Amino acid sequence: MAKYTRGTVTAFSPFDARADAEALRKAMKGMGTDEETILKILTSRNNAQRQEIASAFKTLFGRDLVDDLKSELTGKFETLMVSLMRPARIFDAHALKHAIKGAGTNEKVLTEILASRTPAEVQNIKQVYMQEYEANLEDKITGETSGHFQRLLVVLLQANRDPDGRVDEALVEKDAQVLFRAGELKWGTDEETFITILGTRSVSHLRRVFDKYMTISGFQIEETIDRETSGDLEKLLLAVVKCIRSVPAYFAETLYYSMKVGIYFSTCRFPSPLAIVLLSTYLSFLFFTANANRVLYQ
Repeated sequence: MAKYTRGTVTAFSPFDARADAEALRKAMKGMGTDEETILKILTSRNNAQRQEIASAFKTLFGRDLVDDLKSELTGKFETLMVSLMRPARIFDAHALKHAIKGAGTNEKVLTEILASRTPAEVQNIKQVYMQEYEANLEDKITGETSGHFQRLLVVLLQANRDPDGRVDEALVEKDAQVLFRAGELKWGTDEETFITILGTRSVSHLRRVFDKYMTISGFQIEETIDRETSGDLEKLLLAVVKCIRSVPAYFAETLYYSMKVGIYFSTCRFPSPLAIVLLSTYLSFLFFTANANRVLYQ
């Protein structure tokens, strides 16, 4: 997937970790908590700077900043502030750990992370998961999921998507035809074909396949997935397709719909390295919001 670098949370300048640590201590010391100061500081520093602040906080006061945040804050605000303090390299692994921990599985987290991360990022997640939790991520996920949803997750966990390069138009035509026969032209649906093609072909190749599929079938690939699949597999397939088209647009749409039904903080949408409030996501969000009525009610 394309690499997006236009984050709105960039290094703050002039930056003074000691001064920020002192301001945060003051905001949480004594009766009451100055949440506005905490919000202002932690959301305007990038992740590396927040780690420096945490180190300065412990050096100056002998206290753990994250522990103090947990003690002084509550609810979703606490969740967000604590999430912002988590080192970027372990955020996705931590989110996945908690998505499959205990009773029930949070399929939304599995879908959002594994559909949107690049192969290199998935490899890093697996390595960090093993280092932090001494467990194999794939084994943990397969132990908590089943069916074709599980199979697509396993395919994505292999992180073997073809690298981008010259697009073979003959293969584009073939894949589009195969997908058409596996869905719209078949009694029932050949889910395995969708899983293999959408989970392994390169981003540039799949974008051409989606265009060719529309020409052949008269449908967007999302329409076919919506008609031919259901449940968690449908959601994961749609997330993969949307991320192939545009990761920022996927997050913008997800954000929009989450606010239509009440914001949920079950995933690592904003604090994670890829999902930090990107300028591209922000612009996509503005476009999607402006056109939402037409999209929803056409």
